[in-house]
Amino acid sequence: MKVIADLCVVPIGIGTSVSKEVAACERVLAEAGLKTKLHAYGTNIEGEWDDVFAAIKRCHEVVHAMGAPRITSTLRFGTRTDREQNIEDKIRSVEDKLR
Repeated sequence: MKVIADLCVVPIGIGTSVSKEVAACERVLAEAGLKTKLHAYGTNIEGEWDDVFAAIKRCHEVVHAMGAPRITSTLRFGTRTDREQNIEDKIRSVEDKLR
């Protein structure tokens, strides 16, 4: 099953800047072969259910290995069975209505 997810990983206990850890998570997602779109407060992820959720788990493992004693993440995700849809389709649908 395909899923589109929005993930925000927030390492806790490492200071105020978390860009190094976010970059490490972005590498994990890329290595998993997932389609992503980074935004100011997270990353949209598109792929097969098992691949997406395995990569999210791996993000936590990698960020913990970098020294983060705690991580809090928010995750929103959705699936469709009526038709295929990707990240760009969802964005384009709203942008079309703004014109």
